[in-house]
Amino acid sequence: MSSFLALSLAATLAAAPPPTLTLEDALNRARKENLDLKAAQARLAQADTASRKAWAGYLPNVTVNGAITRNSIEAVIPAGPLAPVEIVIQPRVQMQAQGQVRQAIIAPQLWAGIQAAYKAERVAELNVEQARREIFFGVAQAYYGTVAQAQAVAVQERLVELNSARAKDTQVRFEAGTVTRVALLRAEQDLARAEQDLVRARNAEASAKLVLATLLALDDPNFDVAPPPEPQVPEKTDTNVLVERSLEQRADVAAARESVELAQINKRGVWLSYLPNVQVSGTYNISNAAGLVGSNRIWLITLGASWTLWDGGLREANLQEASAVIAENRALQRKAELTARQEVNTAQLDLESALANRLKASQAVELARESHRLTEVSFKEGVATYLEVADANTALTQAEIGLVGERLQASLAGLRLLRAVGAFGARPLTTDLKVETSEAPFLQPLPEQTQPTQPTQEGPADAPGSRNSARPPGARRSQAPGCPPWKVGGERRL
Repeated sequence: MSSFLALSLAATLAAAPPPTLTLEDALNRARKENLDLKAAQARLAQADTASRKAWAGYLPNVTVNGAITRNSIEAVIPAGPLAPVEIVIQPRVQMQAQGQVRQAIIAPQLWAGIQAAYKAERVAELNVEQARREIFFGVAQAYYGTVAQAQAVAVQERLVELNSARAKDTQVRFEAGTVTRVALLRAEQDLARAEQDLVRARNAEASAKLVLATLLALDDPNFDVAPPPEPQVPEKTDTNVLVERSLEQRADVAAARESVELAQINKRGVWLSYLPNVQVSGTYNISNAAGLVGSNRIWLITLGASWTLWDGGLREANLQEASAVIAENRALQRKAELTARQEVNTAQLDLESALANRLKASQAVELARESHRLTEVSFKEGVATYLEVADANTALTQAEIGLVGERLQASLAGLRLLRAVGAFGARPLTTDLKVETSEAPFLQPLPEQTQPTQPTQEGPADAPGSRNSARPPGARRSQAPGCPPWKVGGERRL
């Protein structure tokens, strides 16, 4: 009995459905486990030490050292006219210790260095934030691509079912003598082709899952993906408004601006190197030899100044180099701004084209379905030939696959527009970017948008590639367990 229970339990576990991954789950796991993001955060931690290193040159410096020396000759002044007591100038075994404190009082070049260190940390924060956004965008792209492949598999599975039923029906008709053997062979060929296409679609889905699993650092790519919320964009928003938002919110543009300021600070530091430096130091010595002063403990305080009047032209060369660096960073800043403008305009055009293509693909599916239905009726009545049925079936499948692809392109076009504006997976640049929040990345509201609300998956139940399209009659649709707040009010669906 125990063996039977063990086998039953093993069979139940083997038949357990794979876990379902939502887009919110994917983004949350990417925030915690993505290896590229972890490497970027480690680089940020390294850059975060720049200000402490810069302050180290201006804060007090304390050193302690000691030594024991074995001398070959001992030097002693005996008691007499020169000294009332015997004075050891150099003992045979000499022991001494020294402590020293140095503090910079006026160090103009260090002032600029400290300011530049803070600015460099800010540039590193923005660069890591940009990398973070790109990682989340890549995860979302991979997720949408995986969902599209799963929908394509559902379409191919339905095509296999149709061709299988038609092949059986043709076999019955052939045995009854109502169709020729050519029709039977054609039905079997169509079934074999559909099965081959299904294998290709499943392999493509498995490949997409492998890509997504790699981004999420998952060892097992055996999971299902829930239908994601469709990205939303304002129905009517002026391009100039989106460009202005892009220049304000994109981390790469902000990093380019900060880099110009950093170069200017570095040049200021070169100018400050023409000024003198002043520092104070204190020293305390203790030794077992009193020396001529008659004491084995002495201390001293030194106030020193240094002023480099001529260094062979090094500072002039540094000034020239710093000016060139400023010019370079200004050019890169202008390029970043133009790139942001170009990406916003291109993303808007791509979105318009994708929406138009999706509308046409949806209309093509409706026409193909109606043509398929009429052809099926005519075939059953003996008016249409099997070749016409096969052509109608192929046309419907191609139309549905095309709609799946156009829906994917429309979703990706919406994501690209949100990314170009700096609203995808973004945090406000005015916040502390060094602190990783525990919330899932979401879309910042675009102009003329309200705050994000919980999305709902809309669309016709019989849309090609949807959960209902490939579900047997009577099966219930499962609700995705939680979606990121991406949909906003007053907008059009993609």
